[in-house]
Amino acid sequence: MTGISLQDHLFPTMNCFGCGPANPRGLQLKSYPTEGFTYALFSPWREHDNGMGFLNGGIISTILDCHSGATVLYEADRQGWHAPEGAPLAFVTAGLDVRFLRPSPLNSPVELRGYITSASESEIVCEAELVHDGKTRAAATALWKRWRAR
Repeated sequence: MTGISLQDHLFPTMNCFGCGPANPRGLQLKSYPTEGFTYALFSPWREHDNGMGFLNGGIISTILDCHSGATVLYEADRQGWHAPEGAPLAFVTAGLDVRFLRPSPLNSPVELRGYITSASESEIVCEAELVHDGKTRAAATALWKRWRAR
């Protein structure tokens, strides 16, 4: 993919471990819009080993959460649902249901895909999947709620 990532465009100063451009020690996930979904390519580090030579489930959950976030914030931006005054983001993760379907490789890049399944100004639901070798290895349903000041 070429061009600026959704993370660099929508939240360039974010310090999130998974997708924050401002976190040099983080995973630096970069997501891009495509026709009908968002796409990212993630190359695991050897430190992401689950102890059996596969990608760790916590890392999988992190990148699915972060990729769904880029997908959701892209949709929010397209709809004009911007962050309220003083809030860093328009929406935040309210729930993440991850399903591990088969082992994910540690030694080669994996694809992430994100699809908006429902969207309103109060909440957005995103389906995200981790794919390798044409097979879905993990899938998640992410619920994102509108940021509200308390």
